[in-house]
Amino acid sequence: MHGLQTEWRISGLDKNFWEAGKGSLDMSKMKVLVACEESQVVCDAFRRRGHEAYSCDVLPASGNHIEWHIQSDVMPLLEKNWDLIVAFPPCCHLCVSGARYFKAKREDGRQQQAIDFFMAFTRAKCDRIAIENSVGIMSTIYRKPDQIIQPYQFGHTESKKTCLWLKGLPLLTPTNVLDTPASGRWSNQTPSGQNKLAPSPERARLRAKTYAGIASAMSKTWG
Repeated sequence: MHGLQTEWRISGLDKNFWEAGKGSLDMSKMKVLVACEESQVVCDAFRRRGHEAYSCDVLPASGNHIEWHIQSDVMPLLEKNWDLIVAFPPCCHLCVSGARYFKAKREDGRQQQAIDFFMAFTRAKCDRIAIENSVGIMSTIYRKPDQIIQPYQFGHTESKKTCLWLKGLPLLTPTNVLDTPASGRWSNQTPSGQNKLAPSPERARLRAKTYAGIASAMSKTWG
């Protein structure tokens, strides 16, 4: 981070955006922060509905609108004036699928850093916050999620149980619930129920990408 002036140059944000004393007065056009998102799937969904949405991640945007992307540490942005924050903190040190590594991650501090990062979003100065994460230890350390959703409830043929912690927001309503395949497995599952995506440097980024059907439901329900 080199100060907010650098952020304005990177993202094209106008200085008045930050200096405004409040968020948007017109709730039909909200100021939305999509935190920890480089794919811009959720950001784009809110933009399509007319909102002033920005993605933020330490990685460059892989979406098509770098002018909507703030490549920086998200923490200073949580002090700014947003009408809605949708956060996707990394779950690799928190989710139960990696429980066999928890001992080492507790000992070297990685898990506590992930917990602290997650909890920072719960303390953000915003009246409407959604935090997304895989099933994991935050259900115990923080609280039970308000909702658990699946991609197949929103028109996708995959399974990925996802938790939502909500503040000032309604639950998502499933938009297109698919029947369980005759095989009993969804398209992204192996016979043992594991994810088919092979290990690779891109695996975490690809698995973190929000399904378009869920992103659309978020923008319609919360926007």
